[in-house]
Amino acid sequence: MEQKTIFEQLGGTYSQLGDYMLPNLTLPDTKEYVIGKYGHMRQRYLKKHRPILYTNLLTSCKLSEHLADIEEECSKRMDSLVKAMAKQEGVTEALKAADQMAWVRRMNNIRNRAKEIVLNEIVYV
Repeated sequence: MEQKTIFEQLGGTYSQLGDYMLPNLTLPDTKEYVIGKYGHMRQRYLKKHRPILYTNLLTSCKLSEHLADIEEECSKRMDSLVKAMAKQEGVTEALKAADQMAWVRRMNNIRNRAKEIVLNEIVYV
């Protein structure tokens, strides 16, 4: 009498490939997520600096959801930071109409500072 493996006892099956018996494994159906710049930055950070967390998220099929959440959180935080900094520093539509280059310089500066904050608070944690 052939003894079943635990995998077979749980309903798993095997396929023969040459001389090898390989388990028939499939991933569960998961939702498609849109991952942008911040999600990809988070993925690279996790791979390089937090490999155990990365592997756990990947094997539990939660990595895409995590990266999409990070993307959404970063985008919202960037928008709110840029608006708040621009208001605090007086970067307005009036300045844009009066001196476009000064407005562009100041807005680029604000966006760069906001990006640095978002990366350190959300992505690289």
